[in-house]
Amino acid sequence: MIAAFVAPARETLELALYDVRLHDDTAGIVRDALVAAHESGVHVRLLYNLERAERRPAVPPPPKTEPELIESLPFETAAVPGWPDLMHHKYVVRDRDAVWTGSTNWTDDSWTREENVIVIVDSPGVAIRFQEDFAQLWKKREVEPTGRVPTDPIDVGGAEVRTWFSPKRGEKLSQEIGRRIGRAMRRIRVASPVITSGPILGTLAEVAQDGRVDLAGVVDATQIAEVLAQWHANPNASWKPPSLLSLMQRGQFTGKRSTPYAPGALHGYMHAKVTVCDDVVFLGSYNLSHSGEQNAENVLEIHDAALADRMAAYVDEIRAKYEPLQL
Repeated sequence: MIAAFVAPARETLELALYDVRLHDDTAGIVRDALVAAHESGVHVRLLYNLERAERRPAVPPPPKTEPELIESLPFETAAVPGWPDLMHHKYVVRDRDAVWTGSTNWTDDSWTREENVIVIVDSPGVAIRFQEDFAQLWKKREVEPTGRVPTDPIDVGGAEVRTWFSPKRGEKLSQEIGRRIGRAMRRIRVASPVITSGPILGTLAEVAQDGRVDLAGVVDATQIAEVLAQWHANPNASWKPPSLLSLMQRGQFTGKRSTPYAPGALHGYMHAKVTVCDDVVFLGSYNLSHSGEQNAENVLEIHDAALADRMAAYVDEIRAKYEPLQL
């Protein structure tokens, strides 16, 4: 799929990738596609998150990228330091025509062991927005000053699409998702490894308590447990555990018990990041987390009933695979 997406490029390919670690067979396909584009005259640039050696909380899990392998590629590459906030994107912009984005890191575990979403959008308007974000990251080589990109709607094949980038639009993004959740009349579906953003968690808990909307979702149970441990050590987060407990008890949520992060371990997280509010879909790289508001993230807000039906069914399909979450 990546090779097929890259192949039509005529002028530019811009990649912003949080985690890149592929074995020989998959790496060969991807590397050959990118190198072939470069050798045909396409201007290829790749940004990646640079992790520092010291330990940090494993939510989200640290990347496995090997910088020396990235830097050995025959086209331009640049590292963005992932501290204090992450360069968490997983997108490719092809010319000014199309965007590949979603929740999927470029690792074999992501492609074979995790639940994920990929979205491909053929739209010059959307592509230009992603190019703006890429240009900010490429110029600044740091997370904090980036994401200052317009959010006004773009028409894509008759569907209204809004682009959201953090950190500059991170707080407004979480408020927009919370607002849509609060206004939903029929259904809400959520797939996110964790749910820690105040506006989102608080609104979900209220909706669950009211019981008037069909609310269900799926999380990563292991990462939720790690977040709870962090909250118990933080007095400022004392309201969050009861809200999460109420949401899990009253909403129809299940949790995947993934293997905890460890260097060299297989990673099989519930990694999809989708929120459906009636006929509006939010999807991208953003966990529904407070830290995600400060990371470099991207989300597409898509108003389309057919896509909302499809993504709600996908969330239900994942949810059915796992047991109700017990906290």
